[in-house]
Amino acid sequence: MNILISGASVAGPALAYWLHRQGHRVTVVERAPAPRDSGYAVDFRGRAFEVLEGMGILEEVRGHDTRMRGTDLVDAEGRVTGELPAEAFAGELEVPKRDLTRILHRVTEGDVRYVFGDSISALTQDGTGVRVEFENHEPAEYDLVVGADGVYSTVRRLAFGPHTDHVRHLGMSGVGFTTANHLGLDRRGVLHSAPGRAIYLFSAAEPDRMTVSLSFATDSPQLDLLDRATQEELVRTAFADFGWEVPRLLKEMGEADDLLFSSACQVEMDRWSTGRVVLVGDAGYCAAPSSGMGTSQALIGAHDLARRLAEHDGDLAGLTAAFTAHERELRPYVAENQRHGREAVKMLGG
Repeated sequence: MNILISGASVAGPALAYWLHRQGHRVTVVERAPAPRDSGYAVDFRGRAFEVLEGMGILEEVRGHDTRMRGTDLVDAEGRVTGELPAEAFAGELEVPKRDLTRILHRVTEGDVRYVFGDSISALTQDGTGVRVEFENHEPAEYDLVVGADGVYSTVRRLAFGPHTDHVRHLGMSGVGFTTANHLGLDRRGVLHSAPGRAIYLFSAAEPDRMTVSLSFATDSPQLDLLDRATQEELVRTAFADFGWEVPRLLKEMGEADDLLFSSACQVEMDRWSTGRVVLVGDAGYCAAPSSGMGTSQALIGAHDLARRLAEHDGDLAGLTAAFTAHERELRPYVAENQRHGREAVKMLGG
C-alpha cells in the first residue's frame, strides 16, 4: 500500500519502520521543520522493550539511560518527608525524548520518505483511497492515512470531528522548563504536592540543568491555546503564596527559552478508525503524561497495528478487519493505562 503517516515523534516513525518491513511505501509528514529536539524524558515499561528489541535499537536506547535514583517528597519548606523509588517516574528505563526521536528518525530515514514543514489540511476518502490536501504540497492519493500526531491531532479533527468531542481534561494544567541546577540534584527528583498544586524538580541527563514542573488545578484544556504571557500569569497566581524555591523558579520561568504549557488530558474515542483512516498513539488513546505510559503505548500500538495490517488485504474490508482486531487486542491495555493516568493526577493534587 501507499501509506501516509502524520506525525514524526514516536508512534509515527515506529509504525513507519514496521510498515516498510512489510513492503509498503510510507510517507511521514510533520509540521515541524525538522525532527523535534524538544521534550524532557520518556520512559519504557513492559512490552515496549520487545518492540525496541525487534527494531534493533534497544541497546542503543539503553545507552541514553538517565539512571534516575529516586524522588524525595518534601513539605512546603523543602524538608524531606519521604521518598519515591526511581520507577515511580522513570519506569524500567528512562531516556531524554530528543535521543529517542533522533534514533527513530535515523533508523527509518533511508527507507521512509519524510516531509517536514507541512501538514494535512483536508481528507476526502471513498472505498478505494484517501485524497489528501496539504498546506504546502500538492494533493496526493493514499491507500491508508494514519494519525500519529498527538493529543490535538489534525487527522483526528478532520476525520472524526472537533477536539472537544474526544479530549477529556483531567483537571490540571502546568508549565515545564529547564533552568540551572541550583539545588545540586544528582539524577534525583524533588516533589511537593498539595491540594490543587504540585512542584516537581529533577536533574537527569544534563547535570548542570534542572527540569521544573509547576502544576495546578484548572477547569479547561483551552488554557493551552493562550499566549505565553497569560499562561505565565496564571502560574504566578497559582503559586503566589508559596515560599521555599518557588519565587526564584517563577522568576526563572519568565527567562526560560524552552517553556512548555500543557494540560493533563486523555483522548477517549468509541473507534480509532473510520474507513481508510486510523489513529495510533496519543492521537487515538492518550493516557495522560501522569500515567507514565505514553511512549510505551505509542510503540506497542504501532507494532500491533502493523502486525494486524500484515494479516489482512489492503482493500476496505481487509483494513476494517485489521482495525477491529487491533482495537479488540489493545483497548484493555489502554483502559488500564488511562485509569492509572487519572489516579496519578489525583495523587498530584488534581
